[in-house]
Amino acid sequence: MSHDGLGPRAVMRSVTFLTATVLAVPLLAACGSDDQAGKPLAAQDIASAARARVADGGTLHWAVDDVPETFNSFQADADATTNRVAQAVLPAMYRLDAAGRPRRDADYLESAKVVDTEPKQVVLYRLDQQAVWSDGREIGAADFAAQWRALSGKDSAYWTARNAGYDRIEKVERGRNDLEVRVTFARPYADWRSLFSPLYPKDVMGTPDAFNDGARRTLKVTAGPFALRKVDRKAETVTLARNPRWWGRPAKLSEIVLTAVPREDRASALAAGKLDLAEVDPADARRIETAAKGSAGADASAPGAAGGTGGAKKSDKSEKSGKADDEQQTDDEQQKSDGEKKSDDGDDQESSDGKASRAAAAQDASRDLEVRRSLEPAYTQLALNGSEGPLADERVRRAVARALDRKELAKLVLRPLGLPAEPVGSHLALSGQAAYADNSGALGGQDTAEARALLGDAGWVPGGPVDEVKTEKAAGGEGEKSDRGAKSSSSPKAGKKDDADDDEGTYIVGEDDKGHRAGGGDGKDQRGGHDGRHLAQDGRQWVGRELSQGGMAGAYAPKGTAAPKGTAAPAGSASGVLAKDGKALNLRFVLPSGEGSETLRAVAERISSMLVKVGIRTQITKVSEASYFKDHIASGQYDLALYSWPASAFPATDARPIYAKPVPAADGSLTVEQNYTRVGTDQVDQLFDRAVATLDEDAARDLLRKADSRIWAAAGSIPLYQRPQLVAARKGLVNAGAFGFGTPVYEDMGFLKKGAVRDAASPSQK
Repeated sequence: MSHDGLGPRAVMRSVTFLTATVLAVPLLAACGSDDQAGKPLAAQDIASAARARVADGGTLHWAVDDVPETFNSFQADADATTNRVAQAVLPAMYRLDAAGRPRRDADYLESAKVVDTEPKQVVLYRLDQQAVWSDGREIGAADFAAQWRALSGKDSAYWTARNAGYDRIEKVERGRNDLEVRVTFARPYADWRSLFSPLYPKDVMGTPDAFNDGARRTLKVTAGPFALRKVDRKAETVTLARNPRWWGRPAKLSEIVLTAVPREDRASALAAGKLDLAEVDPADARRIETAAKGSAGADASAPGAAGGTGGAKKSDKSEKSGKADDEQQTDDEQQKSDGEKKSDDGDDQESSDGKASRAAAAQDASRDLEVRRSLEPAYTQLALNGSEGPLADERVRRAVARALDRKELAKLVLRPLGLPAEPVGSHLALSGQAAYADNSGALGGQDTAEARALLGDAGWVPGGPVDEVKTEKAAGGEGEKSDRGAKSSSSPKAGKKDDADDDEGTYIVGEDDKGHRAGGGDGKDQRGGHDGRHLAQDGRQWVGRELSQGGMAGAYAPKGTAAPKGTAAPAGSASGVLAKDGKALNLRFVLPSGEGSETLRAVAERISSMLVKVGIRTQITKVSEASYFKDHIASGQYDLALYSWPASAFPATDARPIYAKPVPAADGSLTVEQNYTRVGTDQVDQLFDRAVATLDEDAARDLLRKADSRIWAAAGSIPLYQRPQLVAARKGLVNAGAFGFGTPVYEDMGFLKKGAVRDAASPSQK
């Protein structure tokens, strides 16, 4: 769930949606005895090494997107860096393991269990007797009680971004001794493990003023392996230092310096030795791996394709493309160099020598880098706005879904990156997580004949008078119609990039004599902004910077191989156009414009070509990044769109607002929470409500899987693929990198001792 423009985490926004019918859904996942969750599709890639092989001391320079506006994870403007700092310096009762499942953190918690269910649910926490805040005070019931009161939602003076779970608590009190905390719930709560992670001291949570302002600029009291030492907003750095009062395994690193570095600058900062660890875009990943190998012969079939686990096979075509890119870059550099020589002959030799020296140093530094890769705990989906137009008809939504080859779309993005290309089978969890099961069978797989039959049943038939489709400027975007003629892919000019408007405007896929092209690519990923929300676990806020690999919040589809440019509309598409009441079946496909969204657009182009085959035309409109989510997705000004959601360890709490049936407001509109597709059913709501109140874990899991089956059948959103995670790191840095589902273990991060080697199973070494 992600957004950057509308307000964060627990401020779960409101939008509207409706669904017309109750769907009969096969009960696909009612059997609790079978483990359908499977394993994560990709392992963590963190260069694991035993602590004995890790040197004591050293500073890790780690790139982040921003210096946070607040260090309070429960405030609306908290971001990914807020969460990263909280993980390193604050207690968490539970953290996520490599499979995305909550595990007790033994440094803080000796045990936690439900000790009573009647008349009310009671959870008893037993804290580690050594657990103390950095000011020397024991962590105890007073801290739990202060956090509950602040987040319960009963006092509006607290500017909180979420209350989920805390609003179900009746009281928090001391147990038999100072190490016990008893939490009594007014209503049963299955996701109780999501609470008090992170846990803030009562100094921050005790009063509205302290909550609202006390932890915005600093954290004076902490209780993790690291403490917050310094925030330099001018230099855009946050420095974490070892906590001298830490009672657990001592941190290997002396310091962690989190530095705000734009995505486009990270590769050069890594090469210059200014960074040790940074999430990078696929194009930068490819360049880093090429430099590290000291060879120009690395696969350039797609950004980041070289190296990594299970790398895709190279093709002659992609090798030629990579060589052409390199040759173009060489030509540009040569022209620049010639210009410099002409402008300053007197300093020519000195300048040339200096550049050569710096280039050699950068090359040496790059050889010390590698790319670690996994899959993010998030997936990209195709959203279908069911509030109005053709997609208000469930049969048309189902036809769109049945026209898609999701396996092909996953391959388009993931295979070039050397990652498993499997489509996602659940809206509520990802492979390996407890609630996961592939429930896509409730909707059915790709079937062109079935898609056409559904459309025919909905009254959309070939032929007949069709009104001319008029394109209009999209709200908040640059929506003028593009004058693109159809070009054959075999044309020598096909695939050449037009001028700037190649990334702007509106055009129709499937209209006679109109071509369409995918955005070209420099390999930078971007995301479109939209309203954020917090996840239950770790107080995580899902904002644009959290999951995206590049600039723009909201449209988090990662970059792989750009689709061919200048692709012509499929043959015979005009004669296959479907119409109803004199109008062609034409869907508005809204996408973000600008560099960095090329793969997102490539996926959209592939989807459009699939839809044309069943008679559905798509009117692709590219809008500005800033307006993409706020003015289009959240406000319902689209038919089709691509954006991503994270997979929570607590879907009964975190996923409900995304799929809740809209509620009519007093003014006649619908309150949508985060259900931007406007598609929902009473049955789904009831299943979520039962799951969150069911303390039997197997029964709760079955209820969630049934809910997911009904969400699939409603066809409001179609999960496509899990997002890739690419992290560049120093080869000597261990226990850090592409963490996948897992919460980082900050005290184990560090640099290898001289002569030591990391675990042989590290994926980045394969």
